Amino acid sequence: MRFGLNFKPKKRLLTRMFLTSLSIIALVGFGLAWLVNLLHAQNNYNEETAQLIAEIPKVAAELKEHDLIPETSEWLDENNTPERYVIASCDQNFKQVWTSSLAVDKGLFDTCERFDEIRHDSPPYYLNLADNKGYFIYLLSVEIAKNQYNLLVMKDAEKLEQEMDKFSRRTYFRLGLVLALALVLLISAGYWGMRPLVRMRNELESVNSGKSKGLSQDYPVELEGVTQALNQLLVQSSAQQQRYQNAMNDLAHSLKTRLAAVHAITDDSTLDRHATSEKIMEQVSQMDQLVKYQLKRAMLGRKGLKQEQTKVAPLVNQLSQMLFKVYRDKQVEFTAHIPIEHVFPGEKGDLMELCGNLMENAFKLCISQVRVSASYNDAGEFELIVEDDGQGVDESIRKKIIERGVRADTQKAGQGIGLAVCNEIVTSYNGKLAIETSDLEGAKFIITIPI
Repeated sequence: MRFGLNFKPKKRLLTRMFLTSLSIIALVGFGLAWLVNLLHAQNNYNEETAQLIAEIPKVAAELKEHDLIPETSEWLDENNTPERYVIASCDQNFKQVWTSSLAVDKGLFDTCERFDEIRHDSPPYYLNLADNKGYFIYLLSVEIAKNQYNLLVMKDAEKLEQEMDKFSRRTYFRLGLVLALALVLLISAGYWGMRPLVRMRNELESVNSGKSKGLSQDYPVELEGVTQALNQLLVQSSAQQQRYQNAMNDLAHSLKTRLAAVHAITDDSTLDRHATSEKIMEQVSQMDQLVKYQLKRAMLGRKGLKQEQTKVAPLVNQLSQMLFKVYRDKQVEFTAHIPIEHVFPGEKGDLMELCGNLMENAFKLCISQVRVSASYNDAGEFELIVEDDGQGVDESIRKKIIERGVRADTQKAGQGIGLAVCNEIVTSYNGKLAIETSDLEGAKFIITIPI
């Protein structure tokens, strides 16, 4: 039986950013260091070549000493110094035709042939020659006393290599300092750059705990799209939750009246068993329609419901018969002025909510009269008017009672939902709900909806 640790490190964005950035910096840094060293070597080579060119008269003096220059001149005599060079002379095919005395002492008789193998490379030219020592080779193509010479001047590489190694160490040491500083700056930039994400996480936790409703706005430009999308999602989620809550409240409010009608029907001794069952099934059918309507509204919202056309008169008549049963003790005188051809420019469920809430309030608050009318005004808009002869609505609270939970009459039972539901429905159709005083001396609710 074997036991093992299954440890899998978490993926971190900062680690990826650090490794990638540091790799790029290191690659560029070492590339630049290599280039600097190469340029330094080439610069040394060019300086040495320039110095040798300046010393060509001394080289020519050594050539004259070996009778390679037939003509003489004063500038050669003036530079006839005892200094010796390690030199090889090559023909056009780089065959060695002459070797200086120092080169002879070292046994360097194949320098031209070896140089021919590397002469097409970039300088500096470096060769291990016959004496097993390293040399830097300097090619001088010169004309002395009207003679063309390909001269290879060899310099011991040990001293130059030491100087170049010293220069390379300094270069890579400086590169190490730069990389260390870059790492510190990367860590600082990483944590500084990630601070908005940490802040976003904290704000989301605050939203999740209910302490705030959304993210703040002052985020960097790169995160604005994310924060806006998250805020929109939070708003939509909150709106959907509010729709569910409102739909359930509205459903309970609507079913309350139907249940009251069922109780009234069961208590009505004038109805036989068949008529009672028929009336109860009618109310149950309305309840079923209300449940489907409220669930649909909770899912799609007001504006998501398909717009239709619904005849007003049959639905008002149906609701009035139900309300007569609920408020049979009041002996309400109900009047409806609705042409049979008039239609509501919307869904049946919306019309049922509008008429049901307004007519129930009218039956509940009236003294003895309720009047409902529907028409088309001069502007071509649909108008629905519900009036009663009750106490009416005081002007100071007419705007407030269409808010959820606000009631005009606190003496009677209710939740203050009905008028708010009506206002939401009317607003969804771009209409208006107005409250005035009726000529019956009670409240007058006017709904205007553009067709």
